Amino acid sequence: MVSSFEVRIKRVYELRKWFSHDPSKWEEFRRRYREELKRNRETLERLIEIIKEKKKVTLLYSARSPKYNNAVVLLEVVEEMLEG
Repeated sequence: MVSSFEVRIKRVYELRKWFSHDPSKWEEFRRRYREELKRNRETLERLIEIIKEKKKVTLLYSARSPKYNNAVVLLEVVEEMLEG
């Protein structure tokens, strides 16, 4: 069985375009992306509900770098929410 969930965050496209996977912009990207996620708390809470129900999710990203991408930041935020 395959289930999917798409997190839609406003202005993320522009932010990712600005970042352009440039490691020198990573910390600023993380800060700005976290702000966007905070603004979309309801969407994050839905994702947390799905994670609690399914126990396992896969975060996809289109960046070449497994270290510098939005899924890394999303995972950090989700883990913080699950712990707190």
